Amino acid sequence: MERTHPSLKKLPDVPGVYLFKKGRTVLYVGKATSLRDRVRSYFDDDLIATRGPRIVDMVTKADRVAFETMPTVLEALVREAALIKKYQPRANVEGKDDKTFLYAVITKEEWPRVLTVRGKDLNESRTAFLQGSTLKKASVEVSYVFGPFPSGPQLREALRLIRRIFPFFDTQKPVSEGGKHQRAKIEFNRQIGQYPREMEKAAYRHSIRNVALFLDGRAKELRKMLVREMTRAAREERFEDAAEIKRELFALDHVQDVSLIKEEREEALEGFAGARLEAYDVAHLAGTNAIGVMTVVEDGAPDKRAYRTFRIRGAGNDDIASLREVLSRRLPHTEWPLPAAFVVDGGKTHKKAAEAVLAEAGVAIPVVAVVKDEKHRPREVIGARRAGVSEADAVLANSEAHRFAIARHRAARRLTK
Repeated sequence: MERTHPSLKKLPDVPGVYLFKKGRTVLYVGKATSLRDRVRSYFDDDLIATRGPRIVDMVTKADRVAFETMPTVLEALVREAALIKKYQPRANVEGKDDKTFLYAVITKEEWPRVLTVRGKDLNESRTAFLQGSTLKKASVEVSYVFGPFPSGPQLREALRLIRRIFPFFDTQKPVSEGGKHQRAKIEFNRQIGQYPREMEKAAYRHSIRNVALFLDGRAKELRKMLVREMTRAAREERFEDAAEIKRELFALDHVQDVSLIKEEREEALEGFAGARLEAYDVAHLAGTNAIGVMTVVEDGAPDKRAYRTFRIRGAGNDDIASLREVLSRRLPHTEWPLPAAFVVDGGKTHKKAAEAVLAEAGVAIPVVAVVKDEKHRPREVIGARRAGVSEADAVLANSEAHRFAIARHRAARRLTK
């Protein structure tokens, strides 16, 4: 798609969801604090350097962008999950293990709870397995399943915000069970407004219905329903009920989702929060002034203070040998934190060479390889899924290593002239 495509000019500066499409096929679904800024970022000049091949391929194939505006980022997050579930877009789900995604569920109990579970802990018979503090999994039937949600932290933050509007229980054990500790926790959370105060089961289930509609991406329908109920309560002179519904409507439209906005910005590169990657590259000119470098990406951003340079002592025109040398010299530096994965420039041969060095040193850390095309652009990322890191972070780390290696090599050449 050209960056001047008409569909890009219509994007408003408001929260919402966007869909990259080719014809009627949905290639990718995303959410945004600002639809205009977020979608335009896919057409920046540095897209190849900062995004994984899957995203680059998706942008190249798309012929238009559809979008839906949302009143809040919270609603955009929930709507994104509903659309991913509906369309299963390749760029969202391909290469990812569905079992690692987080889901929100509502239990089928006397007092339903709203909980988060991993895909691996859900089965087709609508049973969820809950990981307890004793590492023993308890099973529970569920009435509703919502998701998948790409970001676990954002889902948890979303539930925290929703609970301030429609209080619900999220206790580890069923509400009617548990001992003194659970009763104390319930009472404390009631006092601070996180759990429902004493109410009849019918009223509580009414609140759970509202939570279910919201998590299902049906906030517009929920608003209309609440307006009808508020009008009916006022007509029947149930003024306290009408006032409570009015509060809920106001809260839906004015939810303070600043924390969600912050987390979205932190995940703008589609990376995994907390992952530290080390990338390696070598630069030389006909084997002379060969320089090897190590660059670091942490939390989806370069950590330039951790960059290191190695002057190659062996055959500078042998990239595989140079890679082995650099890794062998890096590993004895125990004062440098070890990464979640090592990223190398090249294909399977380079990946295996790096893995051999690590195995010999007794280091059990995965290796990711970034394969380039004839124009030295990322074409494929090997091993990112197995390593549990994002392709975007691997590509960014590799791009930084290439840039840094070229800069250091040029500096070395100037010194030898």
